[in-house]
Amino acid sequence: MPHRSRVCAIFFDSESEFETSARFWGAALGRTPDFHADGKYVTLKGDPEFNLQHVKSGHQGMHLDIETDDVAAEISRLEKLGARKKYDIEDWTVLEAPGGHAFCVVPVYTDSWPKGAQIWP
Repeated sequence: MPHRSRVCAIFFDSESEFETSARFWGAALGRTPDFHADGKYVTLKGDPEFNLQHVKSGHQGMHLDIETDDVAAEISRLEKLGARKKYDIEDWTVLEAPGGHAFCVVPVYTDSWPKGAQIWP
């Protein structure tokens, strides 16, 4: 059965200077930072959405969230292309692309879904 997916968010993973980084990227991208109450995330609303995520040492970088209406089918499709499953967190999965880049496959969570989604057989 066909499913859809799209890149819905880009994350800046930051260990230090989290608040400074959030203000920098907000100003650089022309977006207002929305600091979450948990202190772990900042959202820079738009399409695609940019987010900052406070991470532990050694996990700094950037990653994509691929939003889909069928997580299992999307993971299967990406594994056939060479991705490798790293681990599950709640209702999303972290995969690693050939070359070592981590990214997440997540169920639909944005208000702009399915804008720009690709249909896969």
